[in-house]
Amino acid sequence: MKRREFITLLGGAAAAWPLAGRAQQVGKVYRIGFLRYASPHEKQFNAFRDGLRALGWIEGQNIVIEQRYAAGALDRLGPLAADLASLNLDVIVVDGSVTAKAAKAATSTPVVFSLATDPVQEGLVASMARPGGNLTGLTISVGYQLAGKRVELLKDIKPDLSRLAVLAQPDNTTARAYLDDIAAVSRALGIEIRTFEALTPDDLPRAFVAMNAWQANGLITLPNAMLFSQRERVTALALTNKLAGVYPEIEFVQVGGLLSYGPSLADLFRRAATYVDKILKGTPPSQLPIEQPNKLELVVNVKTAQLLGLTISRDFSLRADEVIE
Repeated sequence: MKRREFITLLGGAAAAWPLAGRAQQVGKVYRIGFLRYASPHEKQFNAFRDGLRALGWIEGQNIVIEQRYAAGALDRLGPLAADLASLNLDVIVVDGSVTAKAAKAATSTPVVFSLATDPVQEGLVASMARPGGNLTGLTISVGYQLAGKRVELLKDIKPDLSRLAVLAQPDNTTARAYLDDIAAVSRALGIEIRTFEALTPDDLPRAFVAMNAWQANGLITLPNAMLFSQRERVTALALTNKLAGVYPEIEFVQVGGLLSYGPSLADLFRRAATYVDKILKGTPPSQLPIEQPNKLELVVNVKTAQLLGLTISRDFSLRADEVIE
């Protein structure tokens, strides 16, 4: 077969897959729950919905999506998970590990997590290869070394970085591993570190006052749904206190943060749709292996750098996946 004919045949087959998927589901409307510890994020939800659409699942035709958001309030997760559990859903999609735990406690319905940190250590699944139980999905972790890499990138932009404040939420089961890597890299670079905790949004101003009193000149945040929900407030406080900040997610940089390096959350939500597709077609979640990110993004905000008196070198700009002017 000629190459052009092969490509044409392959393209035609790919175009037919969504149609085949729809044909298999004629007559039934499946119900999907979508639960986030964080606030609504249009780009990420649309990425999930687009992923479903590409597989033949169309909202309003063969699926209904029930959305619930805790907006960073931990005490709302349990009731929201219980609410979804009462709706006789076919599958529930959640964001991170804390939300996954709430869903696991509330229901035996299949649950797909999109942003779990360390699902095995956190007791969500038995193993990465064979999760067991009713949970499976994607992890944001490709190794805790990303935290140390963020410190290195921040040092590249701010050579005089000497005191790095680590903003974390207490009782985070994976914080220790991130902190160990941050500490190791910081020691090698001659940077002092200190952890400042914020359990709720109301704790953020006090945390930044404490950072200022310690004379921090840099900031790194750990992956956390509460902090993600409060990203505008976090980046504004960092700028007010003249702290050069590096974050796990691009969304911080889009609202005024200096620098981010980490997985694309939109891509992970898009990939979560493939788990939903397989579950709705009959594959138990216990048989679907956990997947890791395959797309990392380095993003820098030039305007924020200028406000902080920093210069982004041409070499650094060329390394970045996106430069926000």
